[in-house]
Amino acid sequence: MNTNDHGDQRRSGRIPGRIRLVAAAGAAALTLTAGLATPLNPAPEQARAADDGKKVLTVAVAQSVDSLSPFLAVRLLSTSIHRLTYEYLTNYDPKDNHVIPALATKWESSPDKLTWTYTIRSNSKWSDGKQATAEDAAWTFNKMMTDEGAATANGSFVGNFEKVTAPSPTKLVIKLKKPQATMTALDVPIVPKHVWEKVDDFSKFNNDKDFPIVGNGPFILTDYKPDSYVRMKANKDFWRGAPKFDELVFRYYKDQDAAVSALRKGEVSFVAGSPSLTPAQAASLKGEKNIHVNDAPGRRFYALATNPGAKAKNGEKMGDGHPSLLDQRVRNALFKAVDRKAIIDKVFQGHAVEGAGYIPPRYSQYFWKPSPDQELTYDLEEAARMLDQAGLKKNGDGKRVGKDGKPVNYRVLCHATDPNDKAIGKYLQEWWGKLGIGVTLKCLDNVTDPWLAGEYDLAFDGWSVNPDPDFVLSIHTCAALPATPKDTGATDNFICDKKYDELYAKQLAEYDPAKRADIVKQMESRLYDLGYMNVMAYPNAVEAYRTDQIKSITTMPSKAGNIYGQDGYWSWWSAVPADSGDSSDDSSSAGVVIGIVAGVVVLAGLGAFLAMRRRATADDRE
Repeated sequence: MNTNDHGDQRRSGRIPGRIRLVAAAGAAALTLTAGLATPLNPAPEQARAADDGKKVLTVAVAQSVDSLSPFLAVRLLSTSIHRLTYEYLTNYDPKDNHVIPALATKWESSPDKLTWTYTIRSNSKWSDGKQATAEDAAWTFNKMMTDEGAATANGSFVGNFEKVTAPSPTKLVIKLKKPQATMTALDVPIVPKHVWEKVDDFSKFNNDKDFPIVGNGPFILTDYKPDSYVRMKANKDFWRGAPKFDELVFRYYKDQDAAVSALRKGEVSFVAGSPSLTPAQAASLKGEKNIHVNDAPGRRFYALATNPGAKAKNGEKMGDGHPSLLDQRVRNALFKAVDRKAIIDKVFQGHAVEGAGYIPPRYSQYFWKPSPDQELTYDLEEAARMLDQAGLKKNGDGKRVGKDGKPVNYRVLCHATDPNDKAIGKYLQEWWGKLGIGVTLKCLDNVTDPWLAGEYDLAFDGWSVNPDPDFVLSIHTCAALPATPKDTGATDNFICDKKYDELYAKQLAEYDPAKRADIVKQMESRLYDLGYMNVMAYPNAVEAYRTDQIKSITTMPSKAGNIYGQDGYWSWWSAVPADSGDSSDDSSSAGVVIGIVAGVVVLAGLGAFLAMRRRATADDRE
């Protein structure tokens, strides 16, 4: 699936760009404290009200909402909305992705790394006027620990939790079963206990009936119409300060060309694409008056996934994947017949870089590339030999046949709204056709249903990766499989491999950043060799906005990064209306550069930092 749209069907897990370490000898605990008054903390200057009414920022999106419940949502649009609606314990600095305070102002671990204590800020209020406290956070985590429905989207974050308590309104204590390196990157929206404790069935409650939605983020969710729009208003009492736009609207366009047209007409302020603008769309917008195109390295990978023989935890088989794909030689042969350079040059037209490992190069600490003798380079002759060795011989008509004697024809799931899927699908038909293999593209508006049922052979997949990669790694573990064929698991592609699981557990418990990164790279190597997931490209973030509506806006990272789908709420919170008269510097495409609350990391004789984790922002399998 896709995280950006299942690839984006899910969220993103990522790694921090830069981590600052300060070792302090004799320290008894690992502590991060924020004490600086920087642009991230004080309330920003308010935008002046326009004479003709409210200042509205309208964002055209090509993805629909899967759920407004933070316990269920996995799509990028939905999880982005939740970042605007609810605070998390921590956030990521827009400059370089390092961890900064959010609902928690500081945190520390015990010497044995099994008890974490967070100080919860006392100046965050829910939009109904009640104080946000540690009890809200404890209740959120405990609900996820005890209710399978509440654990649907983010259960991997709490699987290692033993006990969560709130000794006081400003003190949250989490006890772990074993060390967990993601405790500064728990990308879980904290919800108001007094509202959510009334919910009966978390597996079915979508949080889309009673508005406004009670939250404590920079915006308040006020209205929603499925497959049409999401409307939010500025939270004037947000502790960092209110946004400068009065309203934020996400408007759904099934047709991406229509969204681009709406931008030209000034009907929307910003367009992100599905999840990016096509090269032709970007080229057509460049140079147009009052339109700025942002083209920067993205945080997504774009892959081709194979059905590994889908099954549930109870061992029951699911779906109808082609049996030949159970052979690793067949899977690797197919990927040897994918010309990545052609994909970059002809489909993305340079707005991407060639794929390699599972983590995009934007996160250099975890980026991995196969060795020369390991790499599945484009070679049709070698791919043909591999298929011969696997027993997929050609018949008299030049068609490869399976053990059942029937010609091999693979069904490839693709997103009907993603032109890249369709274009690359045509190339697969050409390349694999030369091998004697048929390809049927199944381009659907909703690929989620057949994907979850295991009713596919291959599928276009992709995820937006967070500064900490744990989440996107967790979705390939055996634990992520559905309990039974009737259930929905957290798995991306039904992968279940004992060696991979061992490496996953090892990285999660490793606090030394260099050692952990090495283990993560071993996991990427394992995924690559298994052939269940083949990364073809790392697309750029290509998006555009009207400069006569938006004076400045923050990219993440600030020097060259994305605006839509950030790890945080910086873009929409920082956006300055063009007619606001605000004195903010708008001389760069990065717009408002938000200052850093660096914090101080004191290592308790460990000499290591805990890597943060952020779950994958979902680009979803739509």
